[in-house]
Amino acid sequence: MFDIKEIAVLAIALVVYALVGGKIIKKALRNIKNGQVFDENFLMVVASLGSLILGEYAEGVMVMLLYRIGEYMQNRAVGKSRRAIADLMDIRPDYANVDGENGELVQVDPEDLEVGTVITVKPGERVPVDGIIIEGSSRLDTAALTGESVPRSVGEGDEIYSGVINLNGVLRVRVTKPCSESTATRILELIEEAADSKASAENFITKFARYYTPIVCGLALALAVIPPIIAGSWSVWIYRALTFLVVSCPCALVISIPLGFFGGIGGASSKGILIKGGNYLEALSMADTVVFDKPGTLTKGIFSVVAVHPEHMEEEQLLELATLAESFSDHPISRSLADEYKRVTRKKVDKARVASAEEFAGEGIIAIVDGKKVAAGNSKLMKRIGAESHECHLHGTTVHVSIDDHYEGHIIISDVVKEDSKSAIEKLKALGVKKTVMLTGDKAYIASDIAADLNLDEHHAELMPQDKVSIVETLLAKKAENRTLAFVGDGINDAPVLARADVGIAMGSMGSSAAVEAADIVLMNDKPSDVALAVKIARKTMGIVYQNIVLSIGIKVAVLILAAFGIANMWLAIFADTGVCMLAILNSMRCLRISDK
Repeated sequence: MFDIKEIAVLAIALVVYALVGGKIIKKALRNIKNGQVFDENFLMVVASLGSLILGEYAEGVMVMLLYRIGEYMQNRAVGKSRRAIADLMDIRPDYANVDGENGELVQVDPEDLEVGTVITVKPGERVPVDGIIIEGSSRLDTAALTGESVPRSVGEGDEIYSGVINLNGVLRVRVTKPCSESTATRILELIEEAADSKASAENFITKFARYYTPIVCGLALALAVIPPIIAGSWSVWIYRALTFLVVSCPCALVISIPLGFFGGIGGASSKGILIKGGNYLEALSMADTVVFDKPGTLTKGIFSVVAVHPEHMEEEQLLELATLAESFSDHPISRSLADEYKRVTRKKVDKARVASAEEFAGEGIIAIVDGKKVAAGNSKLMKRIGAESHECHLHGTTVHVSIDDHYEGHIIISDVVKEDSKSAIEKLKALGVKKTVMLTGDKAYIASDIAADLNLDEHHAELMPQDKVSIVETLLAKKAENRTLAFVGDGINDAPVLARADVGIAMGSMGSSAAVEAADIVLMNDKPSDVALAVKIARKTMGIVYQNIVLSIGIKVAVLILAAFGIANMWLAIFADTGVCMLAILNSMRCLRISDK
């Protein structure tokens, strides 16, 4: 006779099972139809149905229920990670303000803007496209692009990039690039494409899951059939085989490993470090040699006055005379003198004081300033006029100054080392980078001074672009096995070396298309210390990825063995699947948390 109570329990179990597991069953059937048989949905359906058939109703339903709960939590975890990255990269404005027919501001789609169009950016708005400020001054929040928390001051003549936020003043901006080529669009494309470049660890997991699932299904079938043929007890061994199937689901690896790389790339983006794919993140984590180009990377790449040494007058007076003499020249040295004069005196250069000026190629300029003959140039110019000059103990470009052929002193102009270059080298060495190298086309004595000041391990000077490639080739041949070499340059003149290095890093390239195309990693700031931060992020990400691999495979292998011997029940199997998956995903999300320290 039928047991009414048992039938009722079975009916309730089937109804609950259908409600809880209907979606999983549909997925499994659809995947089987599409030729994808051995996935986690198939494993869960076989295991849960087998439990029901064996009379283990509670376990059969709970397999589906806990799997659905785990799936929900996984989706929330992945969704949270993606939303966090989307929030970080929410830098594309929806509109731009242009002048209407009656002088009013009209909102238009940024994609409709043409180069040369003048737009207005009001306080609190994001800049829609790249351009040059033609009117107004303000402070910009550049955190979305560079990760910098300190606002940047800008004014007339300064470049401005899409995606930054105008904090206070009204700005009039002339568009220099169409929306499709603007900084914000390129960054978003870079982040979206990063997922296509898989690291070897991700490729390993993909291949692992492809072969692993059919193998464990075959082992489960063997466990269900061979022992009972020999010793009987079919229900016992089928239950063990079903438990074996639940444990074997590889979703912890398949989900958490790519999520780890995705989190690492997203976390780096929040600090203004754009990484083109997980493969470059993995390669950077193994860097033990970092090679720097000098100008624009370790130094500011622009001439600046570093010292004024007068003989018989005040420093400001010597600087003023040299600036006036050079005021009609567009040479970088002349611009450096003018910039320093404006900084020191807060005055504009009064060119009306200059009656005439004659330039001597490769030597300098002789001008009539306030009725006096003022010469500003190198030692050759001083010899030409008979003024006795002397060299300075400081290294750099020396501008000698004379008045009416009497030597009055000199000014030293040099490429200035960036404020955090020294700390960048210290941080890299603290991370275990064994060799730091500087390459430059500058004179040997200048390179030697900078290398000593920054405590670099090696430097090479007076190089042509092809020489840099040769030196990098030599360093690549000498590096340790399974280690990589990273080259850091400005991304424009160093494209051949960026391409040849294991990892090419472009410095300070917020507006450079060449940098984005040539480099594997783009640093949106001019900070050399971001190189060390990028290495730190890469190593943290890879550490978390390897933790997940060991955690997932280790626990699964242990519980699979226990299941085969009948020690692990279905509840432990569910933990080994869904529980481990959740632990791995939560561990992966740590990649999003990036500390500058």
